[in-house]
Amino acid sequence: MKRRPFVKASLPLATAGYWSQVESALAGSENRPIPRRPYNDEIDLSIIGFGAIVLMGQPQEDANAEVARAIGRGVNYFDVAPSYGKGEAERKLGPALKPWRDDVFLACKTGRRDAVGAREELENSLKTLQTDHFDLYQLHNMHKPDDIEKAFAPGGVMELLVKAREEGKVRHLGFSAHDEDVALELLDRFEWDSVLFPVNYVCFANSGFGPRLLAKAKEKKVARLALKALANTPWDSKEQKKASGYDKCWYRPIDDLEMVRSAFYFALSEDVTSAIPPGAEQVYRMAENIAADFNPLSAEERTTLLASAAGLSPLFPRPA
Repeated sequence: MKRRPFVKASLPLATAGYWSQVESALAGSENRPIPRRPYNDEIDLSIIGFGAIVLMGQPQEDANAEVARAIGRGVNYFDVAPSYGKGEAERKLGPALKPWRDDVFLACKTGRRDAVGAREELENSLKTLQTDHFDLYQLHNMHKPDDIEKAFAPGGVMELLVKAREEGKVRHLGFSAHDEDVALELLDRFEWDSVLFPVNYVCFANSGFGPRLLAKAKEKKVARLALKALANTPWDSKEQKKASGYDKCWYRPIDDLEMVRSAFYFALSEDVTSAIPPGAEQVYRMAENIAADFNPLSAEERTTLLASAAGLSPLFPRPA
């Protein structure tokens, strides 16, 4: 596939005219199936994950159709957490996914650090999502050393995770993190099945954030799942976020077509199993179509992309 040269993301507003141009540029991709990669020796996942934040704000009928459409083209990895939209993402995904539950890999999370609270959150998520098990259950947003100590202390959430796996209510265990040092320590504390972590070209280029985690997880044979591949920079203000049309993104997403392609292919070229785009419907759809045509970045393309990040503020700066 021939690609246009890399260009700096301009973050155009999500206007009807802009998205009609995007749809035209992607014509044909929407019918091509999504490739899959191994999560482990028995499970293959679509290289793009469906983050249920996409469904927030949609009528249930539209949410049902969106999930059915994604599954129809081969998306089989779905990600949700009880904190997304104060439970709205779970409430929308449960009914939408119910007809297809046996055909997909459903990942959920707990933000609790104690076993009792995590048990309550797990049982509520199972009920809301209308399932008897999760294929992957994760510690959510582990970002401080104190999170680790609480999780592994007597009565901590790790007791619940191990017990839930014994009960068959969860099948694989993982964690998500936005702090590389915390993630590295967690990899030494437990035999995880996977880690969900930002893999972003701006962070790689400008703060060195990400490579150490990916290398260590691979060494330990822990599956890598990518977040924030399409993050551009932090918002300058709440007003800027509101005006952008991306209320469901806590960062400025990349929404320029060629930059979405370049940034998403960068993440997928870093030896991850799958990447989850932002919760904005427009950006998710674009990334889904681009994933169908995935080609790894060449060394030259990767170098050019990283150089294009000069002057951009990384979402996760280098620690002081």
